[in-house]
Amino acid sequence: MKVEFAPLNIPLARRIQTLAVVQWVFSFLLLAQCCVGLFLLLVLARFWLLVALYVLWLYLDWETPQTGGRRCEWVRNWTVWRHFKDYFPIKIIKTADLDPQHNYLLGFHPHGVLVAGAFGNFCTNYTGFKELFPGLTPYLHILPFWFRCPFFREYVMCVGLVSASKKSVTHVLSRQEGGNAAIIVIGGAEESLDAHPGNLTLHILKRKGFIKVALKRGAHLVPVFSFGENELFFQVPNPKGSLLRAVQERLQKIMGFALPLFHARGIFQYSFGLLPFRKPIHTVVGKPIPVVQTSNPTQEEIEKLHQKYLNALQDLFEENKEKYGIPEHKSLIFT
Repeated sequence: MKVEFAPLNIPLARRIQTLAVVQWVFSFLLLAQCCVGLFLLLVLARFWLLVALYVLWLYLDWETPQTGGRRCEWVRNWTVWRHFKDYFPIKIIKTADLDPQHNYLLGFHPHGVLVAGAFGNFCTNYTGFKELFPGLTPYLHILPFWFRCPFFREYVMCVGLVSASKKSVTHVLSRQEGGNAAIIVIGGAEESLDAHPGNLTLHILKRKGFIKVALKRGAHLVPVFSFGENELFFQVPNPKGSLLRAVQERLQKIMGFALPLFHARGIFQYSFGLLPFRKPIHTVVGKPIPVVQTSNPTQEEIEKLHQKYLNALQDLFEENKEKYGIPEHKSLIFT
């Protein structure tokens, strides 16, 4: 295989952007394991006082990821996130106003491999979410598993990440005066296995829990489609029915998260590695779907609102696809 190396005269700004993405990929793939290793080292080194104090802290703070988290604007404003955003670049596009007197449940599509668009737009202050939607506070929900990792949980809560548990989503959407936006990657870990360039398959037909929560809390639904999310990495071919796909799906059921075998580019060359390609990400936030609060929604009400959401998502995609390089003949595939 011929290796294509990066030119030596690349501007310093682009080098810094690459380093920012290296930091992000490391945080996503390895930081949790390093934090667990650090905790084990403290135990093995018999730093009993530190271990005891942190375990006590965990006990007292265990529910925080399910009660709004503990965001830190200083961390969300780190300059590294501006360089991270500029690497792709990531842009957020507004199609309608969101009244801050309401709470909103934003359904993010597609998952992609590492959900770069969702992180850049909702966990940093550099793509303009606060300016486009004044009065709204975004909460990106991720697997509860990550909040069981010592030290790592503190870091991810700082950028505004919270648990994707039902309790957590309900808490965010229960703010009486409104102004909260719960962002859920609807397709979840399963959808990451279909994150191939050009693929438009969304795992959504059986996912109706978010609809029920929106009805119970009276939270308006907002479809969000992130164009370019699936273009950032290649994956080892894993079609449905293949041995690799069967193993991946089995592991996903056991561990709760998927293991896509992805690759893209490296730091100093463009031929292989775990860094995403420099492909633009355009995250389009759709129009809100008004939801009337219903304490005990019937299955018929859930199905009706779910279909309304699917139609709105389809319309959002069709209205914007040609602007962002999707051929006219291609459409979303709901599974």
